[in-house]
Amino acid sequence: MIGRLRLVMVAMMLGLLLAIAGSAPVPAPTTMTIKIAGKGDVVIELFTKEAPKTTEHIMKLADSGFYNGQKFFGVMKDPRPFLVRFGDPGTKSKSVDDQSIGKGGSGARIPYEETGKSHVKGAVGLSTEIRDRDGGDSQFYIMLDDKPFLDKQYTVFGQVVRGMEIVSAVESGDQVTSVTISRG
Repeated sequence: MIGRLRLVMVAMMLGLLLAIAGSAPVPAPTTMTIKIAGKGDVVIELFTKEAPKTTEHIMKLADSGFYNGQKFFGVMKDPRPFLVRFGDPGTKSKSVDDQSIGKGGSGARIPYEETGKSHVKGAVGLSTEIRDRDGGDSQFYIMLDDKPFLDKQYTVFGQVVRGMEIVSAVESGDQVTSVTISRG
């Protein structure tokens, strides 16, 4: 009887400790919301701990309004879903088919950061020139499908947590009205 009582007391104490530990507030993640005209909102969780330089740069650009009014370009869906690209300021004034689109940015060079994150559907990565993974800037892409062969070549700095159906429906030339940051 005393053995059972001890067991019950230990179980109650363990339950109380777990309840206390579980009630500690968990900080909200930092997110980026992309409002796409006529389509809706895409919410991306930013990996601020894993990619601090990249996320700090992207958040600074978003806070300054850099991305507002830009258009998606480099939408690659055929023959299979691949990715959509965004972040060239030239798309505000030029056609997305202009030869210069895909080369513009803010003028910064952000080095590659190994986050341990994979190129899965909804992953957000920093665009760079081929073989220059330390040359990222303002352009980024959102994966439309899993492409693990890209891992360790580009910084994966976020993941779509809401609105992936909107990303899948993005067409080249779709305009972003605003990009905002919500810090956790």
